[in-house]
Amino acid sequence: MIEGLSLFLLFQLAGEGVSRALGLPVPGPVVGLLLLWLGLRLSPSLSRTCQGAAQALHSHFSLLFVPAGTGVMLYFPVLVRHWLPILVSLVVSTLVGLAVTAWVTAALMARVHSEEEP
Repeated sequence: MIEGLSLFLLFQLAGEGVSRALGLPVPGPVVGLLLLWLGLRLSPSLSRTCQGAAQALHSHFSLLFVPAGTGVMLYFPVLVRHWLPILVSLVVSTLVGLAVTAWVTAALMARVHSEEEP
């Protein structure tokens, strides 16, 4: 598990370095995650190294919601003041996300269906 966690941190560090060196508008951890994904695709042994750490992190995933809940309580007066724009943006972004997901799913299903028929 230590190897897996170390690997995660190394990929995050590499992503931070790439993001800063190239002046990318993308956060370093996101670049690191993409590099990790690429590494997992290219090397199956990397997947075995990360598996224990990934399972341990996944079992404690709910802890990531604590900072968000704290932020909501901390900025509650601001949320009360601006509730309408927040509500509208949440509803619109949810609908857009659902529409894009449905469109991509339909396109992929049509592609798979057309490949199955001779």
